[in-house]
Amino acid sequence: MRGTVLDDSELLMSEVYSEGTVSQVIRPAAIVPEEAARAILVELAMRDVRNNGLWQSKPNLWSRWDRSWNGPSNNSGAELIGSIEVAYGTPSRYEITVYRVTVTKFGADHSWTVESLTNEALSFGGLSLKDCPRANLAPAPPILNF
Repeated sequence: MRGTVLDDSELLMSEVYSEGTVSQVIRPAAIVPEEAARAILVELAMRDVRNNGLWQSKPNLWSRWDRSWNGPSNNSGAELIGSIEVAYGTPSRYEITVYRVTVTKFGADHSWTVESLTNEALSFGGLSLKDCPRANLAPAPPILNF
């Protein structure tokens, strides 16, 4: 399948079902404050895999690769290290919520962890997963007896 471009969700799902892949739901979700969010988005764009960087960012997924792509749509030879699933504009308009991180088998074999992958992205905004603010978890709704 080398040399072909897969939809991000297809690639992520194929990696998730591979043996050795590590996927973790971040609970409570990490909230990236506005100032840090802006810095991270700028840095990810500057480090785009299609322009000699290592990151590919989309509104719902930030993906880290081991090397740059061979052009705008040719990831031939590049290996996906892992992906960070995010939601923009939540909980407030300019914040970003980090809610799931997946490290591929390739990434795990090269000593990447959920924490190290997330920390690399968050470091562009001066944060780490450990010190990132967390979402408030609402209590579960009461069970109704009818």
